[in-house]
Amino acid sequence: MNTLTRKSAWNKGKLVGQKRPLQLHEIWAIRIRLQLAGNLRELALFNLAIDSKLRACDLVRLRVVDIAHGSAIQTRAIVLQQKTGTPVQFELTTQTRDAVSAWLEQSKAQLNDFLFLSRNHGSEHISTRQYARIVKRWITSIGLDPSAYGTHSLRRTKAALIYKRTRNLRAVQLLLGHTKLESTVRYLGIEVDDALELAEQTEA
Repeated sequence: MNTLTRKSAWNKGKLVGQKRPLQLHEIWAIRIRLQLAGNLRELALFNLAIDSKLRACDLVRLRVVDIAHGSAIQTRAIVLQQKTGTPVQFELTTQTRDAVSAWLEQSKAQLNDFLFLSRNHGSEHISTRQYARIVKRWITSIGLDPSAYGTHSLRRTKAALIYKRTRNLRAVQLLLGHTKLESTVRYLGIEVDDALELAEQTEA
């Protein structure tokens, strides 16, 4: 009988678990590096990732028309989530609008174009894998362990900061587009009992 060759587990040698959100000083460290490098494309991508709190699959598929009205970048946008099929709304801060405007001016993108076109043939927009490589580069550039962070770190970052400041679990649930409170609890990494108590206080 031939011995079957066993494949290594996908997570062998990798840190498994929830990816950490970025701290405020880490956000600015990455942002400043991108600004100094004049990397308008990645600065727009980074700022949008933080503000939108979108999953990678939704972020890479953003079109200009999703966040712009004519030549003006909107202060708020609504995107239909691919995973859940439900809409989620997010705010675009001034610095994000400025970064996106600068990138659109440089890229000459039209309203129906994807915001972040792929540089590889056969794909219209950057893939989630390409995005993951970009995030890894950002994380490494400021001296953090890339195994502890990922694309979900960008999605979690603003939600974690808002929760830390307000303790408003319901607000964070809405911002993330979660249909279940339990999903938000897991995302924030807080105790269930504490979460339920906060939810009751929020809805009172």
